[in-house]
Amino acid sequence: MANRKNITSFLLFILLIVAIEWVGHVLTMSSVTDWYLTLKKPSWNPPGYVFGPIWTILYIMIAISGWRVYVKASSSKQKQQAFVFYGLQLGFNLFWSFFFFFLQSPLLGLIDILALLICIALNIKAFYPLDRVSAYLLIPYFGWTFYAAILNFTIWSLNR
Repeated sequence: MANRKNITSFLLFILLIVAIEWVGHVLTMSSVTDWYLTLKKPSWNPPGYVFGPIWTILYIMIAISGWRVYVKASSSKQKQQAFVFYGLQLGFNLFWSFFFFFLQSPLLGLIDILALLICIALNIKAFYPLDRVSAYLLIPYFGWTFYAAILNFTIWSLNR
């Protein structure tokens, strides 16, 4: 029975992440082929084809991270708090696409991504005592988001 529960919960974490990635993609596509192309961007802005594969890998790592804590950690207040941060970082992640691309607001995107970075850091800190591997799985996500925050800031600065 435990294996069935583990497989089911793993699939639910994957479905959650796929849903977030899909909604983010829909929000992004509303502007990526027109408005985004008109923005001034730094020379170190990655080509568009880089973002999809990187985010797919990161989203898989986010799903695995959450799932590991869900199955490994005993039910506790500490686990509940960890999932508050997990949910918040997923929410801020999704809203970034809404703010930056759908609303075409690099400033709102910048404010959101700074909150996202804080939530990812708090998520890593909360997952660490529950399952170190889960915390480590979120570090590349933090790193890429930090880079994206610098890129977002630069785009905002160049286009004010």
